[in-house]
Amino acid sequence: MSLYTIGGIFGSLLCIYFGDRLGRRRVITIASSVAIIGAILMATSFSLAQLIVARLVLGLGTGGYLATVPVWQSELSRASERGASVVADTIFIGSGISLALFIDLGFYFVGSNSVSWRFPFAFQIVLLLIVITFVSFLPESPRWLVKMGRLEEAREILGLLLDVEPDSEAVINDVRDIESSLAVSSSESRWGVFKMGEQRTFHRTILASSVQFFQQICGINAITFYTTTLFQGFIGLNPVQARVLSACIGFSDISGGIVAFFTIERLGRRVLMISSSIMLCISMAILAGTTSNPDNSAALIVAVVFVYMFEGTFSIGYSGLPYLYAAEIAPLEHRAATNAISTATLWVFSFLLAEVTPVGLNTIKNRYFIIYAVFNAVIAMLVYFCFPETKGRTLEEIDEIFLQSKHIFDPPRVARRLPRLRMAEIHGMDEKDPERMQGQGTEKKD
Repeated sequence: MSLYTIGGIFGSLLCIYFGDRLGRRRVITIASSVAIIGAILMATSFSLAQLIVARLVLGLGTGGYLATVPVWQSELSRASERGASVVADTIFIGSGISLALFIDLGFYFVGSNSVSWRFPFAFQIVLLLIVITFVSFLPESPRWLVKMGRLEEAREILGLLLDVEPDSEAVINDVRDIESSLAVSSSESRWGVFKMGEQRTFHRTILASSVQFFQQICGINAITFYTTTLFQGFIGLNPVQARVLSACIGFSDISGGIVAFFTIERLGRRVLMISSSIMLCISMAILAGTTSNPDNSAALIVAVVFVYMFEGTFSIGYSGLPYLYAAEIAPLEHRAATNAISTATLWVFSFLLAEVTPVGLNTIKNRYFIIYAVFNAVIAMLVYFCFPETKGRTLEEIDEIFLQSKHIFDPPRVARRLPRLRMAEIHGMDEKDPERMQGQGTEKKD
């Protein structure tokens, strides 16, 4: 697990350089291909050295596409549909977790035969090939195309997405808004993510990384990775019962993803994150109490219920939503780099908690869950005071929220009072500019 996570860290960080240089589709294709190589190496391993390399390579590819897919989705989606589009990933994440756990359950009965671990490793190749195939038929991000000066292609894709002609007023306005946002956030270096500037870029990088940090520090690894251990060691189930319940936990992820899909644009990002954090806090506190006495069967039944409750609630507020939010609040000029850093943050703390959790469960046992209850209470407060609402905003309007903010507590207030805007008009961009109206452009240099 640790080697896979280290590969994920480096795969994410490589997108700082390659994310804008190659484009969203190409990065996803290359990253998926690297992951396929890693899966092949794992499925055919006959030595520890090969397995080590395979885990690193698989993590490298996975980190690359995890840092890029949410950016691509966000840049392709309308403001009114962006949240639902990205958090729909949660449904598929839950389906994947459930499928993986049921495969693990099935091969548990195979015994020590090498097929029991080679087949699960090889099976993921099929899914990655499906990703590569579908990506080849889907459009590139129009915002990336505008950034690279490929305006005609950007207008054609925006026309398809909006179901209008490429030269329609709606498309022209969208291109103008994107260019306006680029002009405001323009920086001579990709390392502008670490500079504050007028757009508060470093502030936004911190928020994007924080929301991915929240995804890990809420305690999901203590549940997902150690569900079987939890059911056997703390609740006292036999190995088969523990694995059946662990496999079924993926259905909680799917249910949570469905709830998120239908509420993200109605309730907003802040409401889902804050309410989910409160519920996760309560769930962890109840788990700490109900697993304290292994002889209390009624309490242990409640514990099983709240393991499922935790998993479903996590899927509502912290499975797909952090990827969405990190992509939304990053400026176009640095969106790929910001998401690379935020996704690397997720991998770093996934690695840390994967190392710490077994020690915590073995030493302080059920009291380990109290730590996560406290973390979730703090997360709820941080989201309330520091994270602006992005529901229904274009990515360019979100830029304006930070342009008008003066300190870390300002964005939520600005977002509440800021009306719907046309960015090009605000920043005085002339719609008659002949260079903009042409379908030509010069690629932006590094």
